[in-house]
Amino acid sequence: MTDTHNEEVLARIAKGLVYTESEAAFQAPLRRTEQIFAYNLTPPSKPERRRSLLVEILGSVGERTVLLPPFHAGFGSNVHIGDDFFGNVNLTFVDDVEIRIGDGVMIAPSVTLTTTGHPVHPTRRADFGRFSEPIVIEDKVWIGSNVVVLPGVRIGYGSVIGAGSVVSRSIPPMTVALGTPCRVVRHITDGDLTTRSAGSEIV
Repeated sequence: MTDTHNEEVLARIAKGLVYTESEAAFQAPLRRTEQIFAYNLTPPSKPERRRSLLVEILGSVGERTVLLPPFHAGFGSNVHIGDDFFGNVNLTFVDDVEIRIGDGVMIAPSVTLTTTGHPVHPTRRADFGRFSEPIVIEDKVWIGSNVVVLPGVRIGYGSVIGAGSVVSRSIPPMTVALGTPCRVVRHITDGDLTTRSAGSEIV
């Protein structure tokens, strides 16, 4: 494939238009599958090895980052994580385009962040036809277990996503959102400084 062809495909991807596996094959060298495999097999007694592999895998990674294995990623190199991140087991990044995660983000087990979807009509899914839109998770977000975040979503500063939610649209800052589809149920206020959850005092 020529550089011009590759640039045309990248321009389509950037616009959220449909592209195929064959058209995007030139991006294969950006996949970090071998390093991800090695990371998931690295014992807990070798934190320095885990850290060095994570630096190789991700597009960028901050300080004091914890990502418990196993985790999975289509590329890995399209994922950018800030400082003080905690990702629990079975975190999946479908990162055909960028996933950007801010500082102080916490993600519970079995969460999927997918930048990619597929057309509804089966003819357009030939050769794994798909579209991709970036995901942004701002600072201090907490995402509960078994959440799925869909293409193009932005989750605002400090927000909480309830377990089992499917996040198909952007969530504003400092809100609690949950459900399928995920929706805002309330704002986070100073009253939450003295409770564990709504109506439950800290003891």
